Amino acid sequence: MDTYALTAKPESRPLFSRDTLARLILPLVVEQLLLMTVGMADTLMVTTAGEAAVSGVSLVDNINLLMIQVFAALSTGGAVVVSQYLGRQDSENACAAAKQLLYVATAVALILMAVGLVFRRHILCFIFGTLDDDVMNSALIYFLLTAAAYPFIAVYNAGAALFRSMGNSKVSMFCSLLVNFVNIALNALLIYGYHWGAAGAGVGTLVSRITAAVIVLALLHHPEQPVHLEGGLTRPIFLRSMVRRILGIGIPNGVENGMFQVGKLLVLSLISSFGTAATAANAIANSIASVLNVPGTGIYLGLITVVAQCIGADEYGQAVSYTKKLMLTAYAAMDVLCVLLFFFAQPLVGCFHLSAEAAAMATQVLRWNSLFAGLFWPMSFALPNALRAAGDAKFTMIVSMISMWVFRIGFSYLLAWAMNWRLLGVWIAMFIDWVVRSIVFPLRFHSGVWKKKRVI
Repeated sequence: MDTYALTAKPESRPLFSRDTLARLILPLVVEQLLLMTVGMADTLMVTTAGEAAVSGVSLVDNINLLMIQVFAALSTGGAVVVSQYLGRQDSENACAAAKQLLYVATAVALILMAVGLVFRRHILCFIFGTLDDDVMNSALIYFLLTAAAYPFIAVYNAGAALFRSMGNSKVSMFCSLLVNFVNIALNALLIYGYHWGAAGAGVGTLVSRITAAVIVLALLHHPEQPVHLEGGLTRPIFLRSMVRRILGIGIPNGVENGMFQVGKLLVLSLISSFGTAATAANAIANSIASVLNVPGTGIYLGLITVVAQCIGADEYGQAVSYTKKLMLTAYAAMDVLCVLLFFFAQPLVGCFHLSAEAAAMATQVLRWNSLFAGLFWPMSFALPNALRAAGDAKFTMIVSMISMWVFRIGFSYLLAWAMNWRLLGVWIAMFIDWVVRSIVFPLRFHSGVWKKKRVI
């Protein structure tokens, strides 16, 4: 018997039917596919403006990705709090928490925007060192326009998280579709038509993010929804206890996500020392491999809503049951994709016109990845969200950071450099990181310690 099991309760009505879960998860999977394209559109379309514009945009996008991870972490904190209140059927506090999430996300984004606008040249020099003048000019223009989009990105992420908390993931899916359409349309007009280069890519990003933020805010004002912005967002008042609950999940998750991105940059700098072929092979392999994670990432997001509502309703048995069902679904979907990738890795890599050396390396690491992702990725990255939804965010942060720095980064240098395994060594280090996480997180989940955590 579970050491930490709570007193048995009479059997209650399931909180989520199979159809309800499908309506939550499937749009999230589609949304992840759409988000993959919007992140690539600027870089791909700006190639016509020359290498300097491409370099400037790609460098700034590494910084923007870190900012987006911060906003996503805050949104996760808000989603956990709101979902738990909804599970408790406390609509009043759920609405109050929604407002606090939007206030906090906007305040953080405004601070980061100000830092980016004022110190963008210093930030670029600190991270990337000395850049050619034309690359620096493109980066500064793109950084200026995309930093101005931070508050709108934060508002949209928070709004999308709130709709997921209500079980309505179609809103974020359609907003992602709209963001793609507006971004690509403006890129085509400004880059191809007016030859604005990096500026055109930046304007497309800014306008598309504003559009998404305005739409999600407008939808949140509808009073018939379980979570809505009653009275609007004027005259912001910060409720300390509510903000503390949101940050109690958001800050550990943000630190974890931020350090993860820093770790990826360190590993990328190691890979770049192996030459152009290794760098190109790694970039293409990452692009192809990311498709494998799409079903798992959709379920990763859905677990927050499902588990948090169960916790709020004091239905810990259902939280365990739904987690197991969704994890099995993630494994089934990802395993199918992994089998396909294993056998079709070579022709997929061939679509990118790499050199023979780079193509061989990309094919090799993708086949290894198809073996390990199907076995370990869901336990490493999806299951921890069930723990976060219960308020166990500090534990996931500590485990993830230790595993990343010791195994993903430390073993990358050991295997790739000291043992001369090069690119394959970096990927094997990543697999070892997954294996460690997939041992620790299930043990934590089955221990039941997370059932004693309290968020609301």
